Amino acid sequence: MSNPRIISGTAKGFRLQAVPGDITRPITDRVKEALFNILGSDIQGATLLDLFAGTGSVGIEALSRGAAWVRFIDKNRPAVQTVKSNLDHTHLSAPAEVLHNDAFIVIRQPPDRLFDYIFIAPPQYKGLWQAMLVELDANPGWLAPDGWIIVQIDPLEYQAIPLAHFSEFDQRRYGSTLLVFYRLALPPGNG
Repeated sequence: MSNPRIISGTAKGFRLQAVPGDITRPITDRVKEALFNILGSDIQGATLLDLFAGTGSVGIEALSRGAAWVRFIDKNRPAVQTVKSNLDHTHLSAPAEVLHNDAFIVIRQPPDRLFDYIFIAPPQYKGLWQAMLVELDANPGWLAPDGWIIVQIDPLEYQAIPLAHFSEFDQRRYGSTLLVFYRLALPPGNG
């Protein structure tokens, strides 16, 4: 598979450096383009939290399309170095923060800001996406009131998860990739 590229915006056409080895599962251009078609112009001025950032492809695409600020988190040093290199290469380092940390440790902390979008694309088949949703559900202040959590998984990994604060509202399948969308649940009687 070729290196991911930035599809639209100020960094359109830039090819991103891949993370060495096989620790990451980069989003395909097809899925990334579909995701940003769903988000549309709402990404402009938005904040995004890119958990399990890998190459940083989704967060960098968001910045290229006008997102105000993106925080990238990955616990693997090669991934963190790759994100930083890709941000430098695309000239999008200023509106970004890259943390070399375990996403679970960060999410358990009191939120230091609200995010309009939280993107979760962990290593496959390890139950990490479910575990992260549960952690976010226990600490929902990370998500803006009208924000979305977007999970990227293999369709075989999907299962409904009972959550107190979030509800699933959409799914989109693209071959061997499934995007699942969550938002804050409406209080009882407001649905």
